[in-house]
Amino acid sequence: MSRLPRRLRHGEEATLVEHLGELRARLIISLAAIAVAFAVTYTFHGYLLDWLNRPLPEHLRKPATFSPIEPFTTSIWVSLWAALLLALPVVLWQLWAFLAPAFEEHRQRSIAIVVLFATALGLGGVAFGYWVILPPAIHFLTSYDSSHFQILVRARDYYRFVTFVLLGVALAFEVPVFVLALVRLRILTAAKLRSTWRVGVFTMTVIGVLLPGVDPVSTILSVIPLVGLYLLSIGLASFLEPRWRSDTRAAAAAE
Repeated sequence: MSRLPRRLRHGEEATLVEHLGELRARLIISLAAIAVAFAVTYTFHGYLLDWLNRPLPEHLRKPATFSPIEPFTTSIWVSLWAALLLALPVVLWQLWAFLAPAFEEHRQRSIAIVVLFATALGLGGVAFGYWVILPPAIHFLTSYDSSHFQILVRARDYYRFVTFVLLGVALAFEVPVFVLALVRLRILTAAKLRSTWRVGVFTMTVIGVLLPGVDPVSTILSVIPLVGLYLLSIGLASFLEPRWRSDTRAAAAAE
């Protein structure tokens, strides 16, 4: 008997007990993947902390802690988030394998492509945030009014800030997926996007300014890829919308 849950085919009937059994098996696999990933990330959490501390100025690269338990809890917290990120492909695959039978075969392939595209954009956003946004932002914030303050960086607050920045940039890079979803749901059209492109560019500029790049150079560097991604989403919508409409008409004719 296979130890892994079997993926149902589209339209295949299963009892409630079988669905619950599959869900339990996939949850166990996801939790096991997170546990294995946590063992790896905690083993190498020193390297992970050094990597996260690298954007800090040289004299602040050992963030301060203010309680006896804080070094332990901070290391556990960072290792856990890194484990969740490392195990995310397995977790998403188990979630998709459970939900996929509800979609037709050709839609399953389309959704898989969208997920891969969104994953690539998210990873690109994390890389952009770490190497482009964080260094100038951290330099500005840790040197602001330094003649009036003894500036210390608390480890827990610093790692939360880094997480917020990287997550925010990663979500901002998902603009094409969000726009294409609105077009696919017929809330927007490619023609509407083309006619209002100036509004979209202005919106992307505002989002880029709101990202935590506090100096003009990093702010400009934040705006450029967001505007480029928005224009890319207009091009993709113009290319894909006719195909989506023809598929819808073909499905309606078949019914």
